Amino acid sequence: MVSFHHMRFTFLLVVVASTFACAENWPQWRGPDLNGESHEKNLPTHWTKDENVTWKIAMPSRSGATPIIWGEKILLNVADGDNLELWCLDRSNGAVLWKSPMAGGNYKINKQNMSSPSPSTDGKTIFAMTGTGIIKAFAFDGKELWMRDVQKDYGKFGLNWGYGSSPLLYDGHLYVQVLHGMKTTDPSYLLKLDLKTGKTLVKMERPTPAIRESPDAYTTPTVVKNGKSVELVISGGDIVTGHDPVTLKELWRANVLNPTNNPANRIIASPMVRDGMIYAASRVRPYVAIKPGGHGDVSESHVVWKTQNGPDVPTPVSDGKYLWVVNDRGIMWCFDAKTGAEVYSGQRIQAAIYSSSPVLADGKIYATNELGTTTVVKAGPVFEVLAENKMDEYTLSSPAISEGQIFLRTEKALYCIGKRAK
Repeated sequence: MVSFHHMRFTFLLVVVASTFACAENWPQWRGPDLNGESHEKNLPTHWTKDENVTWKIAMPSRSGATPIIWGEKILLNVADGDNLELWCLDRSNGAVLWKSPMAGGNYKINKQNMSSPSPSTDGKTIFAMTGTGIIKAFAFDGKELWMRDVQKDYGKFGLNWGYGSSPLLYDGHLYVQVLHGMKTTDPSYLLKLDLKTGKTLVKMERPTPAIRESPDAYTTPTVVKNGKSVELVISGGDIVTGHDPVTLKELWRANVLNPTNNPANRIIASPMVRDGMIYAASRVRPYVAIKPGGHGDVSESHVVWKTQNGPDVPTPVSDGKYLWVVNDRGIMWCFDAKTGAEVYSGQRIQAAIYSSSPVLADGKIYATNELGTTTVVKAGPVFEVLAENKMDEYTLSSPAISEGQIFLRTEKALYCIGKRAK
């Protein structure tokens, strides 16, 4: 017979566990599940520059990098004039706890500067990278632990619009992709780095048939669980590839992102995984859903569906049942995530340019445009706008969500929106 005390203890454990599960960090660019989704509830729907803002802190310039949140700390990749820095803020009030130098040599190219890669953390160490190829590891007190110069070690980056991929932190290793070709004849490659020393454990070349600007990709790697095994997913250079995360050996490739061999088919939106399905973008057309677990060429065998209504810059989101695409011109589509059937099509959110990626949480999709307006759309099969929140400040960064709050980074400031969940 189970004792009352035992039952009570079990109940307490469940309560503690579920409470802990609700209080989420945002440890790297696409959040805790690497797919732009947060499991937080009771998030703010309405705000302005003044209303529902818990605090804000001035930023010296724009950045494509997303704020990273871990416990009481917020981490930001910052461009300040010529200098690139990692900032650590106090989560409760936005006060700067420390600034550590990353590199000099910042420059602006088109929309972005060299602060685009988002940092990542496992709660013990912080890993940050610049668009100039400097990677550094820091302790949470700001002490630098190691440094790498990827361009010095492996040659100059050859992307037309500057390097913008974020490093992926997964299973005790840091994965870095360099997919380029417009301004170099050097091969594209993947790196697997040791977290304690920064040393390269594996370097793997990734040849593709892409020509001219099409080898260039500004995407960030992700992972897909396939039964008991895991595959590292890389998208760019006209193809999607699956790799063994231990050896980086290529397991499969789908040559499906550039059927017309367009020489200007650089890829920006990152691959996204939900419920064991891989979703990969091209330059708008096509957007494809791929099953993992293949071997060799899976261009025919593992492609589940395609649409011509994909994004260019924003990475889509999915809850497993539906998949929502926001394109650069502020038009939104909803697809059946499993079949690709259009649930609704071509709904205008705002007449503006979208570079930030939407995030999904609390039954809502938060989509921010370059004017700093975040439209909150109901995450369902019917297009319904819940709110339009205007900041009137240039915005490239995707929102981050943690413990009931939304962290929104504009060119001028980082805003902490909403009350922290108790």
